[in-house]
Amino acid sequence: MALPKRRHSVTRGRKRRSHNALKKPGVTTCPRCDAVKEPHRVCANCGHYANREVIAMEKS
Repeated sequence: MALPKRRHSVTRGRKRRSHNALKKPGVTTCPRCDAVKEPHRVCANCGHYANREVIAMEKS
């Protein structure tokens, strides 16, 4: 197994980890009820996806 000959500096390690940050998930609005939702997911507010009712929601 290979081992490094010299110690890596803190800066070098941080440069390598600079791409490991979490990114914000993309959000869109539901065309039916204008609620915020993730793209390509069923709307949690109205239960519709692609202009169809996928989940029957109770009306309040």
